[in-house]
Amino acid sequence: MSHMSGPDPARPLILILDDNPELSRTLGRLLEVDGYPPPIISTDPTRAAALYREHAPDAVLLDLDFGRGAPDGFAVLDALRPLERDGYLPVLVLTGDDDRELRLRALRAGARDFIAKTADAAELRARLRNLVEVRMLQRELLNDNARLEHRVRERTAALAEAQLEVARRLAAAAREEDVHPRDAG
Repeated sequence: MSHMSGPDPARPLILILDDNPELSRTLGRLLEVDGYPPPIISTDPTRAAALYREHAPDAVLLDLDFGRGAPDGFAVLDALRPLERDGYLPVLVLTGDDDRELRLRALRAGARDFIAKTADAAELRARLRNLVEVRMLQRELLNDNARLEHRVRERTAALAEAQLEVARRLAAAAREEDVHPRDAG
């Protein structure tokens, strides 16, 4: 299923980036049961940017810790941030760490919300639904703005054309007056 033409608002696409393949598959099955299309899943953080560009997901479930030697979730956030064309990076961080400073650092890096890896399915569903809903509303607003800008450009062009036509008619009337002056007397 290609999302190159833009996401289907009725079926938001999710990208799961986690080093635990079993957890990723479990999350994927949970999302499919909830009506999401099969998510894009990767255990390789170095593929995050390419997957994001290719699939334009509506949300990202991101683990912060990919193990020794691999880029961490913060590096992934840094790689994804410049790719987001709409200005809203929809990242839900999956973490097994309850460290407040870690959560604040992730929020400053662009994460929108957190969920503990030990959280229940209902909480994951609610947080993801909220994140996707904000994403869809944001895209709807951008689309509305684009339509309004287009209408303003059309009307501005029509007004400019009308002004030009008035100027042409005034110029023609002035030439006519010069050729056939009226008697003042």
